[in-house]
Amino acid sequence: MDLGRRASVTHLYGAFEPRGSDGVARVGVRYGDRVLDLAAALDPALAARVAGPNLGALLAAGRVVWTEVVAAVAVLEPPEEHLHALADVRLLMPFTVADYVDFYSSEHHARNLGKILRPGQPELPPNWLHLPVGYHGRAGTVVVSGTDVVRPHGQRRQSNSGPDGEVVFGPTTRLDIEAEVGYVVGVPSELGSPVPLGDFADHVFGVCLVNDWSARDIQGWEYQPLGPFLGKSFATSVSAWVTPLAALEAAWVAPPARDPQPLPYLDDAGRAPGGLDLRLEVRLNGHLVATPPFAQMYWTGAQQLAHLTVNGASLRTGDLFASGTVSGPEPDQRGSFIEISWNGAEPITLPDGQVRTFLEDGDEVVITATAPAPGGGTIELGEVRGRIQPAR
Repeated sequence: MDLGRRASVTHLYGAFEPRGSDGVARVGVRYGDRVLDLAAALDPALAARVAGPNLGALLAAGRVVWTEVVAAVAVLEPPEEHLHALADVRLLMPFTVADYVDFYSSEHHARNLGKILRPGQPELPPNWLHLPVGYHGRAGTVVVSGTDVVRPHGQRRQSNSGPDGEVVFGPTTRLDIEAEVGYVVGVPSELGSPVPLGDFADHVFGVCLVNDWSARDIQGWEYQPLGPFLGKSFATSVSAWVTPLAALEAAWVAPPARDPQPLPYLDDAGRAPGGLDLRLEVRLNGHLVATPPFAQMYWTGAQQLAHLTVNGASLRTGDLFASGTVSGPEPDQRGSFIEISWNGAEPITLPDGQVRTFLEDGDEVVITATAPAPGGGTIELGEVRGRIQPAR
């Protein structure tokens, strides 16, 4: 196998179960349209570090082991007996989610929502340029790519009834997506001890793609004053594959300039670039509707982690924290339908004639991403896919 070709297809780590097998989950690495049983292919010393049923053991092993495993995979000639056709396996949650935190770190997205939801008022909340705004989500409803999403019920104001209109209960009529990037924590931290910016790579194993499904009408009624709750907690989809930070060495870029200068614990001036040049694509029913640029995110993963722990909150193996919606300055770079359709005021027409503002039953959303590869070219991150099922 050509080394350049190998490097482009061995950066996706996940968990799988061969169909018709003994039912035992395994850790796998993606090789094109096949999956390698990693524990079976590595030498015994490293194989123990990637023992199933998911990436948990590898996550907990720490940066030195992560580097050893990624380096071993990069030069591995995978034996045919340990390769499984992708069509013959069931992809599983790549890790057990311990805690889930979602941030709000795209300035373009935050300003768009300010214009939409608070016309005539400041676009950004007063704290937004000082800290990475976030909220704690529901780890138990994080699901793997390919899991159907049932339209949720909740309270909402009757459509077009005004600020004092009737409050009703029923299925959301404004079901939305949020195209995001998630960071997967491996090494825990001690309660009471913040994680500084420089320790980011010692705790975070890699990244995955995230779709934080959102019921905008439920969210809009309930979120004041404590933020997102039932409008978000019904489902969050993650890709079945995690890309180690070690595979993204060519993707690091400088984040946008910050004004005002962040407080010392968030100030990354003079440090190695902390942004990632990931290029997302959002497809609705097979049609490309947005190309959000992750490189323009105002707050980086390292800053998010530093803020998440600055009060002494501890990390656990399997913690997931997500970037928040990724949006760019152009209309075709918006990572949510509340922005794409401008809260329903500007419907979009797909190439096949379908018209959408928010999601309808049966719609399928697929989010993909690429990153620059070492030596040129690109690498693909694992997709995150979900289809909307009618409310129950």
